[in-house]
Amino acid sequence: MASVCGRCNFDDEYKKEMADKIKAAMDGCGTNEADIVEVLVTHNNEQRQAIAETYRVAYGKPLIEDLISELTGDLEEVVCALMTKPREYDAKMLHDAICGAGTDEYTLIGILCTRTNEEIEQIKEAYTTLYEADLVEDIQGDTSGYFGRMLYSLAQAGRQDCDSDDDLADEEAQKLIDAGVGQLGTDECDFNSVLCLSSYRQLKKVFEKYQEKREGKSIEEDIDSEMGSDLKDGYLAIVKVTKDKEGYFAERLHKAMKGWGTDDSELIRLICSHAETDLLWIAERYKEMFEGADLFENVKDECGGYYKSVLLSLIAGRYVSKDE
Repeated sequence: MASVCGRCNFDDEYKKEMADKIKAAMDGCGTNEADIVEVLVTHNNEQRQAIAETYRVAYGKPLIEDLISELTGDLEEVVCALMTKPREYDAKMLHDAICGAGTDEYTLIGILCTRTNEEIEQIKEAYTTLYEADLVEDIQGDTSGYFGRMLYSLAQAGRQDCDSDDDLADEEAQKLIDAGVGQLGTDECDFNSVLCLSSYRQLKKVFEKYQEKREGKSIEEDIDSEMGSDLKDGYLAIVKVTKDKEGYFAERLHKAMKGWGTDDSELIRLICSHAETDLLWIAERYKEMFEGADLFENVKDECGGYYKSVLLSLIAGRYVSKDE
């Protein structure tokens, strides 16, 4: 059985075989969810798009429309995530965060504070294609204050990509101190100019210099005391991604399953977005951060049915049945 990384023998005949298998799973009385899940989780996103194209030509309808008509609830949501190209998926999540009832700041932070310049440019292009709208303009229209400024800056996809400069890091660390704990009030613009523009390699050096100058006190501690609400969360996300990207996502996964209930949409977003890139490393970091907790087992305890089967398969890198 192929893993989520995809199959090697992926010719036209095989694509038709997979399209037929999904069609058969939806024909007749009832739906064979197991076959649908098995096909989707044992191929990577690019291969799922190819199967969907074969299905569209063979059966005269977009595969995702037929899947939506057959599935419901969390299973429908996770299958839609799997059937969407990664940057289109980000664009849809951002659109929902901005244009839904209220503003989902947590999702905005989770995407814009963690994507590369290239990915943000691709997200903006996908957003315009899907919604005939400009992402930056929509962000401006839906957010305000310094939090809105931070998101606007990140959406420009202008973060520098250069090696760290020790002297400049020293200057920028002092700039952050002077803009925060070194004065009455906070100069959020100076924080923005450093955190949203400097390369991650440079920021890592800046944060080290900052802690030296503050005699052991971290920038996270000072942001926590100086900033408020969503702006604080956004700046902390940038710091955490700079210092420990896998740890940042592990923390979000933990939060999605912590306490009463499960934030299934966040769980789906995180696992599907990282399944083909760094989910393995995030799972290892998860275990280190949360006293040996196992991501696979925690998701197994929190979720059920074929929805659980999809998530566990993505974590394990192999097909996992709903009864395993």
